Amino acid sequence: MTLKAPSTRHLALFMLILLPSMTGYMAWEARAVDVTVLTIDGAPEGIVYITDPHVGPSNIDHVQEVIREINRLNPSLVLIGGDFTTGEESNFAHQAVWQSLDAPAYAVLGNHDYRVGTDSATGIGRILAVRTSANATAAGYDISALNDGSADTAFADGLAATLEENGVHVLRNDYARVSAGGEEIVIVGVDDGWAGMADPPDVPATGAFTVYLIHEPSCRADWDADLILAGHTHGGQFLLPVIAQLNGLGVIELAGLFETNGTPTYVSRGICSAGIAGVDLRFNCRPEIVLINPTEEQLRTLGDSA
Repeated sequence: MTLKAPSTRHLALFMLILLPSMTGYMAWEARAVDVTVLTIDGAPEGIVYITDPHVGPSNIDHVQEVIREINRLNPSLVLIGGDFTTGEESNFAHQAVWQSLDAPAYAVLGNHDYRVGTDSATGIGRILAVRTSANATAAGYDISALNDGSADTAFADGLAATLEENGVHVLRNDYARVSAGGEEIVIVGVDDGWAGMADPPDVPATGAFTVYLIHEPSCRADWDADLILAGHTHGGQFLLPVIAQLNGLGVIELAGLFETNGTPTYVSRGICSAGIAGVDLRFNCRPEIVLINPTEEQLRTLGDSA
């Protein structure tokens, strides 16, 4: 028996049937949030980390649901890794959503919050600039070459002020010493690298657990940190098998736990995406809430929702 190859017409019909189903699935996955449990030696209990909310009218209900889930976990502290905006806003009215958080929150800004590198062409330019023009070592950290005047600092300043009004403390090359889970923690917030604004502060020596927040993982350095938290990548957003394998091998760093010079870095998949034609889509790459060293109560809460 001879098998005939499918005709162009049949392939086109198949794609017409498949495409809406795949798009529907990817839209569903973009709203199906995982809680990722991260165990880090020495870290205080019960800290939640999220990043890349990109809050806007199309996803405000999703962000509200994420906040409800965070509150249900009753964290000791919430850390947020930047990209609060899409960069296309005329005002920051939707950032009022953060008033609903029931725990202290500290954050850094991301590239969308400075309106830089928000499309493919300029994003690639920033990636190359980090590799060729920046010194991303702790001793001589200098990323000012990326500060080419394109960063919208007025937009970032307005956003930071709005976040502060809504209960989110924004660290722009600054640090804070706070209590979390009954222990002291030092939070070092490094301003956005792609905007050329990253200028890590001098942090006094302390025995407290020290976590650095930076938006782009490629802009981190070998700081004297116990943990570095980053975002920006959305986990790849469409994590095809070959890309997932390269990420698992550490050839690329899109999502998960990586170790450089003995310091663990967690790159989060984020909670939202910048969106395609106004719709968040993901494949094999669900949004996530990262829960660091969960308490027994939090583990029970997760168990109740399993």
